[in-house]
Amino acid sequence: MNLPDIGKKRIVIIGAGFGGISLAKKLKNLDVQVVVIDKHNYHTFQPLLYQVSTSGLEPDSIAYPIRKILKGLNNFYFRLATVQKINVEKKEVVTDIGNLTFDYLVIATGTKTNFFGNTSIQEHAMPMKSVPQALNIRSLMLQNFELADDAVTEEERKMLMNFCIVGGGPTGVELSGAFAELKKNVFPKDYKHLNVEHMEIHLFEGADRVLSPMSEKASKKATQFLEELGVNLHLNTIVKDYDGENMTLSNGEVMKTKNFIWTAGVTGASLEGFSSDTLVERVNRYKVNAFNQIEDYEHIFAIGDIAFMSSNTYPKGHPQVAQPAIQQGGHLAKNFDRLLAGKTMEPFSYFDKGSMATVGRNRAVVDLHKLSFGGFLAWFIWMFVHLMALVGFRNKVIVFFNWAYNYINYDKAARLIVRPYSNKK
Repeated sequence: MNLPDIGKKRIVIIGAGFGGISLAKKLKNLDVQVVVIDKHNYHTFQPLLYQVSTSGLEPDSIAYPIRKILKGLNNFYFRLATVQKINVEKKEVVTDIGNLTFDYLVIATGTKTNFFGNTSIQEHAMPMKSVPQALNIRSLMLQNFELADDAVTEEERKMLMNFCIVGGGPTGVELSGAFAELKKNVFPKDYKHLNVEHMEIHLFEGADRVLSPMSEKASKKATQFLEELGVNLHLNTIVKDYDGENMTLSNGEVMKTKNFIWTAGVTGASLEGFSSDTLVERVNRYKVNAFNQIEDYEHIFAIGDIAFMSSNTYPKGHPQVAQPAIQQGGHLAKNFDRLLAGKTMEPFSYFDKGSMATVGRNRAVVDLHKLSFGGFLAWFIWMFVHLMALVGFRNKVIVFFNWAYNYINYDKAARLIVRPYSNKK
């Protein structure tokens, strides 16, 4: 890899998600060379991906160029590359555009969709972990409605208008609510000759409630909101198979759908080159100590979703959401400052700022320490927090005006098939 040797310690960061960006920004005043590697040239604000997939926002509203985010750093370099493995003995990152040595390495690769070994579902399901995948869902949804408007048989029409979302976490709940609002407010105007009431939205969850990481009160409130919107909830239900048309449930029931979206789980996006002992196999996350160092590798760190830091408070590791990644990135930057100054690093301590999920217009749930509430206030807080967390003033303005427009007009303006989707491999 063509990078200059400037005689300074080189910190290589793999991944420009919440953790990697947080760390890189905090290294601004440190006298080191910072290299960020990512397979995309932009940072994605993943909590709003579902709004891209349901025509509420365009992708450039929630994505921001990595080079622009980090342009204020001294001795900063970005490389668009896919990391193939880590040569831990040589302290070298192996990528598709060349190799790069490091003094310190930080892995912030996040997660990828977990299909739990089901190859048929993996082949035919629609995941939603990236901007291209969100655009695929948007295109598929709109294409299927166009086909439904021209369908000859009732069976074909219903299959094209049947939306099945697997996974009752925040992503699944938010997607279901957004589809329900399209059914209620948007599609009846677009498809006047189509009985939009035939559109069905099904949400499947293997546990006995949705939003299981949140409080029971928030879960019950979210269930109430979903039912009010007409979403069909299937709790304690496992989806066993999907062949592109037929979805098989754990109770033997078969449902036909052309819209099958998988949000049922994630697994760590680990890299090759480490001994198997460094990973918690069940979740595919690196075991790290209180300083985010990967076990047995003092020069290699992991932060965010890929890091498994067990403690008395979090025996199963920190939740795989944005805040732990952001806080670990900022804390590690301070520890690099101490490390390079010959001082002792300080252990990481996570401050839980609460959790939230939106179900639709004026409907959201918030857990804030021991306080849990839902409704318009929760929805307003959800919007404010997400708006402020977006990267870039332009993105904040665009998202704000989109939300204001959608709220006033009961509309979602980004209903464009700009890149037709085909599931043919």
